[in-house]
Amino acid sequence: MTNIVFMGTPAFSAPILRMLHEEGYNILAVVTQPDRPVGRKKVLTPPPVKEEAVRLGLPVIQPEKLRGSAELQQILDLHPDLVVTAAFGQILPKDLLEAPRLGCINVHASLLPKYRGGAPIHQAIMDGQKTTGVTIMYMAEKLDAGDIISQRAINIEESDNTGSMFEKLSDVGRELLKDTLPSITDGSNERIPQDESQVTYASNISREQERIDWNKDARTLYNQVRGLHPWPVAYTTFEGANFKIWWAQVGHTTNSATPGEVIHIAKDYFEIAAGDGGSLAIYDCQPAGKKRMQAEEYLRGTGAKLQIGDRFE
Repeated sequence: MTNIVFMGTPAFSAPILRMLHEEGYNILAVVTQPDRPVGRKKVLTPPPVKEEAVRLGLPVIQPEKLRGSAELQQILDLHPDLVVTAAFGQILPKDLLEAPRLGCINVHASLLPKYRGGAPIHQAIMDGQKTTGVTIMYMAEKLDAGDIISQRAINIEESDNTGSMFEKLSDVGRELLKDTLPSITDGSNERIPQDESQVTYASNISREQERIDWNKDARTLYNQVRGLHPWPVAYTTFEGANFKIWWAQVGHTTNSATPGEVIHIAKDYFEIAAGDGGSLAIYDCQPAGKKRMQAEEYLRGTGAKLQIGDRFE
């Protein structure tokens, strides 16, 4: 029986942990990020992987920082055959990378060497990519640079967003890891070095990437909105305050208006001019200090005075 330490944090990782348990691997411990305050009331909330581990009756370790910690020594003392990570959120120190006899492997949500880093799903959608996938790889000291073991691609549909792709890629990662693990445990797996000339990066999303620049074309703006949905959410500025745009579509109205200008108001949406003469139709939004709402509710209430020619900065 293969003894595994599993490391992961968000909902993406939970089905992968569940698969390992169902397949009968001996999970010595589950390592995840500490509980964090969530929401306006700052309720201390466990990460999804912790919730899944508790449900499965597995021991949980939650280091604030792994390197040099007592928790790291606790993991090393377990002497796992294999460490499996999936969106853990911390870089593994060298002494852990070198400890398991079968190594440390990662379930990464891109087709490496494309989109190394912490936000590969967000970035692929924001870039307008048509395909993405999952890579099972050996971990190395350099971020997401280890040898590739296996990969599986899927399409990004026009209506997909980061939330829907997280779910799809979690399923792909679960099944790919399930199919790949036997070759890792018996030593027959492939080990393909990454082509460094093809590397691209997907760093964690910055606040600047969340801000909409209306000078960009409508398709780019749509990709930005769906790439940031349902988190961290794109935003603009209206009347001096931040205005979140949860969902939008490429509009139907062509125009010569100034980018950011309101050019059309319907019952359940309104359109804002983009930099290419197209527009972005807003269907789901959140004015500053208000709850998230459908555009129809906004136009009846808070935004009742919205007029053609008003400007989003």
